[in-house]
Amino acid sequence: TLTSACAWPHADRAIFLRICEDRGIEDYGTLQNLIGKPGVYRRLMERFEDADKRYNSGLFDFRKDTVTPSLKIDDKLLSDILSELYPPKSPYEFSVIGIEILGEVYEQFLGKVIRLTAGHQAKVEEKPEVRKAGGVHYTPQYIVNCIVKNTIGKLIAGKTPAEIAKLAFIDKSCGSGSFAIGGYSYLLDYHLDWYVKHDPAKHPNEVFAIRPGEYLLTTAEKKRILLNNIYGVDIDPQAVEVTKLSLLLKVLEGENRETINTQLKLYHERALPNLDSNIKCGNSLIGPDFYQHQQSSLFDADIRRVNAFDWHKAFPEVMARGGFDADIGNPPYIRVQALNEWAPLEVEYYKQRYQSASKGNYDIYVVFVERGLSLLNKNGLLGFILPHKFFNAQYPIRRSTARPYRQGQAPLAHRPLRRPAGLRGRNDLHLPHVPR
Repeated sequence: TLTSACAWPHADRAIFLRICEDRGIEDYGTLQNLIGKPGVYRRLMERFEDADKRYNSGLFDFRKDTVTPSLKIDDKLLSDILSELYPPKSPYEFSVIGIEILGEVYEQFLGKVIRLTAGHQAKVEEKPEVRKAGGVHYTPQYIVNCIVKNTIGKLIAGKTPAEIAKLAFIDKSCGSGSFAIGGYSYLLDYHLDWYVKHDPAKHPNEVFAIRPGEYLLTTAEKKRILLNNIYGVDIDPQAVEVTKLSLLLKVLEGENRETINTQLKLYHERALPNLDSNIKCGNSLIGPDFYQHQQSSLFDADIRRVNAFDWHKAFPEVMARGGFDADIGNPPYIRVQALNEWAPLEVEYYKQRYQSASKGNYDIYVVFVERGLSLLNKNGLLGFILPHKFFNAQYPIRRSTARPYRQGQAPLAHRPLRRPAGLRGRNDLHLPHVPR
């Protein structure tokens, strides 16, 4: 809705700056100083525009966001909201809140929309797809780590940074970005370890010493890795922005005001990359061919809901190389009967387009598996969280995945993921993988 579309960008911007304050990148109280003063919204917009000069990233790009600058928001309302980000109302130290925890918080709100009622009251409602799926389920970090290790980890093992730069990893239902962050974190750790082991003095543009024998990746190198390797797609525009926010905060880990200002002065380079070419909004399962016979009869609401996505236009370089090297994630679980209640056009498309949906009942995660396999190159790996039922049911896609992916490999297999001691949760999640 328009209400949600207006609220989310500013929430992301305010939280980003608040985290930067506690990390020492921004002056503490930058937003707090606006509270109680006249023209709070105008002053807040000035802070956002100044942030764009320092960070880039697209988060503060008002050439793209033409709606929020023209809003009129009551000073008291906005002051009350900003005060919730500071003590005593806020008990949080933002500098120590992990990005994964922030993603878990965001995940709960991604399943909701804000709607204005006829009486001009704001009402928070669950999205139909979330309601039918039984709510939003965040992926535990240990599962993310396991899948990343068994996909991205295997693909980059023993490779140089130059070789890794040619690889592309996707989460095509990225949600709050847990898998994108997990994959990116793994890549950062690998690159740092590689440079340290291969004479860091030879790589001054990639690493720098913070004390004898201890190194960190430069911001430029962190940006290069992110833009080269990490990709994501989600049908929810809010999820796309949350994933971008999480990745940008990851880039800023270890940075301070001095390092940010040095980049601006010496290199005339703003601190963050623009992720618009990497993290995109669209329906991973539905291509532009959907509209060929239906465009004239569709309502605008249907077009927005379907949100067809052209993979070759979105990621031309990756697709020209044969596809992605790994597809990782936690696809949605929705039975076709439930899906048909609010998305009958999509169900009919799946039936015509995908073998796994061609007959009988199925769950949408099976279609995600089939689409994922089609997006991989010949050496690609797929790592999803799937229920045990996938390996017992006679889905058509099971027959196609039973064949070897490439010469010398075993058929698709699975193994249960056991949660670490002390963590609560289900124990029947399974990770499909291609064993060595």
